[in-house]
Parts: sequence; C-alpha cells; structure tokens
Amino acid sequence: MTREEKTQVVAELTEVISKASGMYFTDFTGMTVEQSTKLRNELRKNGLKFKVAKNTLIKRALSDTGKLSDALAKSLVGQTGVAFGFDDPVAPARVLKEFIEKNADKPSLKIAYLEGVTYPGSQLKTVAALPTKKEVMSSIVGSLQAPIVGIVGVLGALQRDLVYLMDAIEKQKAEAIA
Repeated sequence: MTREEKTQVVAELTEVISKASGMYFTDFTGMTVEQSTKLRNELRKNGLKFKVAKNTLIKRALSDTGKLSDALAKSLVGQTGVAFGFDDPVAPARVLKEFIEKNADKPSLKIAYLEGVTYPGSQLKTVAALPTKKEVMSSIVGSLQAPIVGIVGVLGALQRDLVYLMDAIEKQKAEAIA
C-alpha cells in the first residue's frame, strides 16, 4: 500500500469516525467471505457502515478525531473490522448480536465505543439491550406530557364548572328580576 493510499484510507476513516456516535471493533478471524458479505449487507440494510483497515490506520484516524483511548489502542490487534452507527449508537450492537448468534460467535466483538464511553466486547448483549435514542426521547416526552395532560384535564373541569356557575348566576338574576 502506497503512502497516498494510506493517506486516503485514513482520511476516509477520519470522516466516518467523526460522524459516528457508536463504533464496534470486531475480530473477523475465521469468517468466510460469504459471512462477511452477509454481515456487511445486514449493516447496510440498517443504515450502518462496516470498514476493514489496518490497525495502524484505524489508530491514526481515531487519533485525528480525538477518540483514541488506551482501551481502544489495546484492542486494535489482529484483524479488525469496525461497524459504525450514526443516528442511533446502539443499532450496530443489535445487528452484530443477532449475526454473531447465528454464525457461531463470528465475528467477535473486541470493544465498543458509544458517545465517548468504551465497553468491553463481553458486554455486547448489555449494550444491545440499551434503548434507542427514539425510545429514550419518547419516554422523556411522555413524562413531560403527563403533567400537561393532567393540567389540561383540570382546566377543562374548571372551565365546565365556571360555565355552570355563570349559568346559575344568570338564572338567579333572571328569577330576581321576574
């Protein structure tokens, strides 16, 4: 690989890493070409990317984006493929978990990086069980809406009572005049 090719690979990786909210570093040793293609297709179907590169180039790209930690650097040994998540940092974990279960534990997860926090590969099931951003946002909105719905209900009842009260006052005035 020429210096220009390496520079281009690092630039591409740097761009993807800077946009990613979740990265999953896998060891794909022992995977067949067919399995690798299926994994890439599954990830692509879910709007995710999978890149394979030399560990030194991945380290350089991580360093350029400020995301290289000691844990990530130590995990970059052997064959490394990286699954990237963008809108939902947990999405790659779900795809990888399902794929690994169907394919005799291949690939194996070395380490995961989600919005600044690293998780060891052994925690794939835990990470995959995390709620999506949409689910978290929905629960927050639901929590905020509940008091508002309650207040609207109370205001509706007060409005109804006020209408009855004004109607009663008007009837009393009409009776007093008559």
